[in-house]
Amino acid sequence: MTMIFERSFERTLSRLAADAKAGQEFEAWTFDDRRSRQDMERKLKEKGVRARIRSAYKPLVHAFLEEIDLHGVDAIEIHYPVHANAPANRFRLEAYPLAAMVGNRDITFVARADGNFHYDVLLKSNSHSERRVKVSVPNRVHIDAAGETSVSPTGWLVRDDNTPGERLVTDYEQLFQETIAAITQFDWGATEPYFEELNIRVALPAVDETLPVGDEVMSLREALHEDFYFSLLEFFQKKSGRPLGDRGLKPGQIVPQILLSQGEISVRVETQSLTSRYWDGGEQPMETAAEPLAVRQIEAVLEGVGGEAFEAVTRSGRAVKARYIKGRDAAVMISGGQHANETTGGVGALRAAQRLVTIEGAHFTISPLENPDGYALHQRLRQDNPRHMYHAARYTALGDDLEYRTEDNAGPHLYEKKIRFQAEKLSGAQLHVNLHGYPAHEWTRPLSGYVPRNFAMWTLPKGFFLIARYHSGWATQAEQLLDRVTRHLGAIPGLLDYNDRQIALYEIHAGETGFRIINGFPCLADIDDRHTVPVTLITEYPDETIYGDEFVAGHTAQMETVISAYDAWQDITASS
Repeated sequence: MTMIFERSFERTLSRLAADAKAGQEFEAWTFDDRRSRQDMERKLKEKGVRARIRSAYKPLVHAFLEEIDLHGVDAIEIHYPVHANAPANRFRLEAYPLAAMVGNRDITFVARADGNFHYDVLLKSNSHSERRVKVSVPNRVHIDAAGETSVSPTGWLVRDDNTPGERLVTDYEQLFQETIAAITQFDWGATEPYFEELNIRVALPAVDETLPVGDEVMSLREALHEDFYFSLLEFFQKKSGRPLGDRGLKPGQIVPQILLSQGEISVRVETQSLTSRYWDGGEQPMETAAEPLAVRQIEAVLEGVGGEAFEAVTRSGRAVKARYIKGRDAAVMISGGQHANETTGGVGALRAAQRLVTIEGAHFTISPLENPDGYALHQRLRQDNPRHMYHAARYTALGDDLEYRTEDNAGPHLYEKKIRFQAEKLSGAQLHVNLHGYPAHEWTRPLSGYVPRNFAMWTLPKGFFLIARYHSGWATQAEQLLDRVTRHLGAIPGLLDYNDRQIALYEIHAGETGFRIINGFPCLADIDDRHTVPVTLITEYPDETIYGDEFVAGHTAQMETVISAYDAWQDITASS
């Protein structure tokens, strides 16, 4: 273990209170939860200070939650800024999920020609009256940890009504900036991986606030986890000479743990050794499993599928277990858990295997948990807050995306990827059904441009999404597969309605979708010769953070995808 950085920080709200004098007035924007800000306003009032403390994170949504009265309002028109250094729809995205929070009122978004940091909100009534509200959205233009120009939310302080105010460097920003600086200035050597685990343990007094829309939640702690994780990935990508977004980077396991405190703000950064344990829960009925499965149950169900066992070993020494069922049909590879915080796929894969194995002549491989090191980290992080998406558990203990390893580039680090090469060699499959998920609520990086770099398409949920990737000459089979599978999925009660609701909200806040709709399902299809199997069908269910009935619906949709893809593939290959 090596200590990198440790520090406590004065809370911005406490500093504002200490500096305030009776008779003063001010407005401030800080990164604090609603209760903390309102409690401080009351304390300041008792001191004779008139203060309005707003949220620097998603100010427009907070304005509608805390200040804007919609009584008598029938329509809302929001004019948002467009800044030259940010995506054109950045401030439209930041208004999410407002369209679902205003009842049946019409809401429209209009781009302004300027990049001034405020929204103009027009509140209209059927009696032709209109109120105009200006909502400040303090931001700064800066160079972020990746060396890129970003436009990011920041603290702000206005001491009287006659000045535009000045930037207030908040505790949240200071903690992030100083921690990133300490890590990036440390001597990590020149060889990947640079560590086993890099642990960033933060205490932050920010309570999550559930919103009345789907799985949406205001979470400063979750947002900080995401920004730390991806900022550090980007730093190590640049350090290694790789382009930003390179998924082959192997820095080690980066683990931000953002823990709720009662008032303390602190950080401790250190390297730690990898473990090989799991944080398993109890056994669940497979068809109604309401949360991610225990690993011991995954392995027991997999053993019950039968067939030929094969496995690989991870960096930590955990086993990746798989089975090969040999039969007369056209073989199909089935996998889940490549990204271990996407948890419906593994359950759906196992449920599908239990059904397929009863079919005479069935021919498939099944590896439901390809990334057990990431899965164990997800189990561990969920002990603090099961509602957070925890992208730190997305990749392996090497810190890479196992899919991007090849026998040529992996060297001694083939590890988990070996399971796919074995599956392909055993079965000769020409179709790989690869079950994935993505965030069930908004995904942000508030201190690095807000919209997750290289993942902008996945920042908002948009229903059950399918992707077909295929070799040159296989487009017809891929398109036939998408058509057959989406027709089958469309018969699942409630799934099309679920898609329609999420897509409609996505379109209001994101503008152009960038994807096709096939039989009611958002889809992408393109040539990708990187995969060794000619056709890969990838599912993307919005499953990061869902539980209960929503989780059951998710793994049921994953299971039905596998069953329908398997059946369709038999017909497609027979007619080819």
